[in-house]
Amino acid sequence: MNKVNFKLSNGEELSVSTILMGSGDFLKLDNMEIAEKVLNRYVELGGNTFDTARHYRHSEKALGHWMEKNKNRELFNIETKCCHPVREARDTPRVNAQAIDEDIQTSLEYLKTDHVEFLALHRDDPNVPVGPLMEELNRQVELKRVRAIGVSNWELPRIIEAQNYCIENHIVPLSFNSPNLSLATINKPRWENCVTANEDMKNWHEEEQFPLIAWSSQAEGFFANRFNKNDLSNEEIVDVYYNEQNWRKLERVNQLAKEKGYEPIQISLAYVLNQNFPICAVIGPETINELESSIEASQIKLTAKEMDWLNLK
Repeated sequence: MNKVNFKLSNGEELSVSTILMGSGDFLKLDNMEIAEKVLNRYVELGGNTFDTARHYRHSEKALGHWMEKNKNRELFNIETKCCHPVREARDTPRVNAQAIDEDIQTSLEYLKTDHVEFLALHRDDPNVPVGPLMEELNRQVELKRVRAIGVSNWELPRIIEAQNYCIENHIVPLSFNSPNLSLATINKPRWENCVTANEDMKNWHEEEQFPLIAWSSQAEGFFANRFNKNDLSNEEIVDVYYNEQNWRKLERVNQLAKEKGYEPIQISLAYVLNQNFPICAVIGPETINELESSIEASQIKLTAKEMDWLNLK
């Protein structure tokens, strides 16, 4: 499997598989008989990085159970996330130093480990100054609970402000950004306060060669021909992805897939992984076939002309 190098807090580099194994609600203790087969196959194919979050309810405990059972924690990178609103009070922001500390301690307990390689702020609160947040993340690195820090669902100006604060104050800088990025044009964020990488953000990543971890990289299967203009049954998908641009993109995905001998969903994932900056994609396969399809897609090379054509340029 292809790898991308991430800079760590001590200046070293860590090799990260371009396909991150996501977790979500599929990975839970009462589903381990099925989930373990997918996790084991991911490892067999060269995967080395797992994506989870304190907000995901079950996955940290399940992942911790699997690593303890197989005694393989030292073989993997773990990215987890903190500061998401709790499910019982979704409108109450938790982007603060106390929540960072509470969440990482709980995550480490559930994961049955003393550290994670990557910790990201899961949400942003523009009313909170970046300084205290970056200082607390730096403290977590100094405590050796975390090896590298990043953000998820932050707008570009706030990312730049946070990075500048770290540099100016000689503390651990950000190592990655994790927004939504796919071939799809979205009508609105799928979840409140989520951020999709726009052209400005992608240009910044290219200029800085700054690593990006893309979530919802396959647009919930939109480019697998799971939906059509006349099927309005999935209101969430309709609200987020139904627009003329995406139907045109789907036509081009289908055409290029036929020409290259791949599945359309593989071409859409290849689009994400052929950006001109270091990039990884989080996937959430529930079967070995889905996993293997995504890993095969990560090997597809697209030309600049093909990339522009898929993106209607």
